[in-house]
Amino acid sequence: MSDRDRLKEQVIAEVDRRRDELIALSLKIHANPEIAFQEEKAAAWLADYLESEGFAVERGICQLPTAFRASYGKGEPRVAFLAEYDALPGVGHGCGHNIIGTASAAAGLAAKAVAGETGGTVLVIGTPAEEAAGGKVYMVARGAFQGLTCAMMAHPGNRDVAVNYALACLELNVEYHGKAAHAAARPEAGLNALDAMVAAFVNIGLLRQQLRDSARVHGIITDGGQAVNVIPHHTAASLLLRAEEDAYLDESLKGKVLACFQAAAQATGCRLEYRWGEESRYKAMRTNLAFAAAYQGNIESLGRRVMEPESRRSMGSTDMGNVSAIVPAIHPSVAVAPPDIPIHTEAFRDLAASEAGHRALLDSAKALAMTAVDVLTDAELRRRMRDEFESSE
Repeated sequence: MSDRDRLKEQVIAEVDRRRDELIALSLKIHANPEIAFQEEKAAAWLADYLESEGFAVERGICQLPTAFRASYGKGEPRVAFLAEYDALPGVGHGCGHNIIGTASAAAGLAAKAVAGETGGTVLVIGTPAEEAAGGKVYMVARGAFQGLTCAMMAHPGNRDVAVNYALACLELNVEYHGKAAHAAARPEAGLNALDAMVAAFVNIGLLRQQLRDSARVHGIITDGGQAVNVIPHHTAASLLLRAEEDAYLDESLKGKVLACFQAAAQATGCRLEYRWGEESRYKAMRTNLAFAAAYQGNIESLGRRVMEPESRRSMGSTDMGNVSAIVPAIHPSVAVAPPDIPIHTEAFRDLAASEAGHRALLDSAKALAMTAVDVLTDAELRRRMRDEFESSE
């Protein structure tokens, strides 16, 4: 057995040794769902656990009260496991973030157990608000991931996948200002802001046939008027624009969608106001393939069979994309549910607290820790990861 294989056996044993306490922590987070930026209990439980095991913990980093950084060791390489622990409003942990947070903490503890032999620094970084507000977006802007060799996490899903695709995502908020009038007695005296909004959404529907297959434009009307017998003087909507490439979103999609709203304003005589949510924009995920190949070998050694993604069209968005833009990163999926049960559902939530969820927790913790061993001990792997990352910038 090589030294690296021996170290991997050690990290597997460390996760197995902690099995009961890890499952208990995952279930405690699952039973106490907290939405974006309100994850006070989950962040404290994870940070306290790591601190009690010898990690140096900084709480409230990046001006975010529920973010933290736990570190052990010194020098390079600097390997980070990213923890998510926010829940979905009304659904709870329908995305399995109780598993993510606990698995990343477990991987950090397992890697710590061999850090005396591998050298380098092991970090667990707590990242709030992935579901709604993009905590990692703010943390990237505030320097949380600078100086890392790599960053990794594993997301519960309905397939075992090493390379996940995720779309760039940008919010657009729009308002139309018209003129109220009696809808029966003097409709001609009004400027109908609802007509403008409906026309804009029709324009977007027609635009979709001219967009790339992977692009997405979807939204809701948040204000459609106040009374049925009054010409609406104000309407508002919130939309998300998504694209597989950041450049396509910036150079094509934004302009085309905005033109749909501008045309509706001109047609109805209403005044358009709009705001792009650049401060919370999710970037497209740039999976580091050399890094992902190492992870795939490790998760498959545990008996899981890695599949290709269902489709490049079956993509959501994640703020891990912003991390992948500044450091080599992976965001694989580990199966908790069968293929016909999607995430963000009550059925998936229940599975995240089941025996299948516990298996995913332990397997992903082991695979992540084994991959950290690869990065910490293999200079050639680090070189390939860095070369790939720099060539894709």
